[in-house]
Amino acid sequence: MRYEISGTVMQTVAVDLEPGEQLFSMTHSMAWMTDGVRMTTNTGGGFFAGLKRSLTGGSFFVTQFQAERPAHVAFAPRFPGTIMPVNLAPGQSIICRKETFLCAEMSVSLEIAFQKRLGAGFFGGEGFILQRVTGPGVVWLDLSGEVVTKTLAPGERLLVHAGHIGAQEPSVGVDIQMVKGFSNILFGGQGLFLATLTGPGKVWLQSMPILNLAEEIARYLPRQGGEGQAVGGGVAGGLAGGLINALTKG
Repeated sequence: MRYEISGTVMQTVAVDLEPGEQLFSMTHSMAWMTDGVRMTTNTGGGFFAGLKRSLTGGSFFVTQFQAERPAHVAFAPRFPGTIMPVNLAPGQSIICRKETFLCAEMSVSLEIAFQKRLGAGFFGGEGFILQRVTGPGVVWLDLSGEVVTKTLAPGERLLVHAGHIGAQEPSVGVDIQMVKGFSNILFGGQGLFLATLTGPGKVWLQSMPILNLAEEIARYLPRQGGEGQAVGGGVAGGLAGGLINALTKG
């Protein structure tokens, strides 16, 4: 199995498969493929497996791709960002945000991961349920914007706006901390809380959280009663409105 990531802002990952090799992805992720690929959509392990996946923000169904002869299949994320390949050893895991998983080898498992801290679940911006991907195999993650990797030493702490957390190793602790200073809370634009990441372990930060993109687009949408700035007429406004709906539901 060989793969190539192409593009800069709107990337794709193309995988060359040998006969019998398989991948799986969430639905709506495949961009193109040759006719040597057999595509099968199912719950990926039964009703409860699909239900658990949907609780993490994924799709109830998964699509499996198996090469019947030398073949080629490509996947594309829904929004601008960076496709990050991670080669997981047997039993090695990585914790992801609920919209991060793109595709993986069939040997990789996708499961629910729960926030360990009550405060992080309520105020950390991602809720209590995240995704855990476990090897062996290669998984391709879709992070928003550019990716910055930080390796935290034992006890080292990093304060992060929660939307900028893309993925982390399970050894990294996640909690929340209230923003200090009355003026910072009122005028700083960071909200009441920041996420606190504590090492040891590696974290992958994303430069453009999807929610930030949605909020910026929403500023230019026409409001009820004709208030607000229109977005190039009805067609563009409708397209932007559809994008906002997709972002808020995704």
